[in-house]
Amino acid sequence: MFENFTFENPQFFWLFLLLPLAIAWFIWKRNKQQAELKISSLKGFKVSGSLLTKFKPILFLLRLAAMSLIITALARPRTVDISTKTKTTKGIDIMMAIDVSASMLAKDLRPNRLEALKDVAAEFIKGRPSDRIGLVVYAGESFTKTPITSDKSIVLGSMKEVRYDNVLENGTAIGMGLATSVNRLKDSKAKSKVIILLTDGSNNAGFIDPKIASELAVEYGIKTYTIGLGTNGMALAPVAMLPNGTFQYGRVQVEIDEDLLKEIAKATGGKYFRATNNKKLEQIYQEIDKLEKTDIEEFKFYNYEEKFRSLVLLAGLLIFMEFLLRYTVFRSFI
Repeated sequence: MFENFTFENPQFFWLFLLLPLAIAWFIWKRNKQQAELKISSLKGFKVSGSLLTKFKPILFLLRLAAMSLIITALARPRTVDISTKTKTTKGIDIMMAIDVSASMLAKDLRPNRLEALKDVAAEFIKGRPSDRIGLVVYAGESFTKTPITSDKSIVLGSMKEVRYDNVLENGTAIGMGLATSVNRLKDSKAKSKVIILLTDGSNNAGFIDPKIASELAVEYGIKTYTIGLGTNGMALAPVAMLPNGTFQYGRVQVEIDEDLLKEIAKATGGKYFRATNNKKLEQIYQEIDKLEKTDIEEFKFYNYEEKFRSLVLLAGLLIFMEFLLRYTVFRSFI
């Protein structure tokens, strides 16, 4: 309730220390001015004005209240309404290249590699409101799922639709996925251009060599973060397609060309990561999120409303009431 209530000159509150002195002075003066006469009995005397005498200190209380209000007014109480406006000064364009080969259905991550990636990547996208993001999917060949866009609902919708559907030629064409991503970013005017390339295998398809694709990325100033996805050792992965269209699973050796992924990342100024489980994959995207920060300017607008005027008017009213009572009702006691 009082979060936007401030005092411009709070040092004036030190004047409140004078109030106890004023109270002490009033008590001392009052005792000094009251004469005492000791008699054995009040019989035969007509007592008058006793009620007014009892209420006379109200004059001092009115002055004390007026002083308090004036001190508070000097401290300049005011409310402040703060509104903010953010402006992205230099955005980042990010292309996410996702391997959708059959091996991405391996179950060493829960529920499988592809679904685990989609969940983590969706959270990453939601956390980049000021950047433009696009999607490339690849297996034995590649295509652009979503061009670079600032509309996160489109990107998130496309991410949900990413699946293995046997439409793309089977295999892992890392060079093709990287080259397609470079092609989408090469004309970008963003201050930073980034590719996040994820795969769970080694380059075994496509007609573009991954090293040639990485050289293209270097030429266009595109940084590439590479992620190798899969546990160490054996993993439960698809080994054959059954007549009913489902996969038969078996334990196969996880083979990721880490040397190639490290080379691509190093050549383009990026970094290589290895995700062996869901938690590690989540941490990798969090680290990339920290490494690639967008410059944002925040403008704050302050609207102040002074509150001291009403306090001064109230203090003036109390002083007037004291003056009126002193020279009317309590006039005989001056």
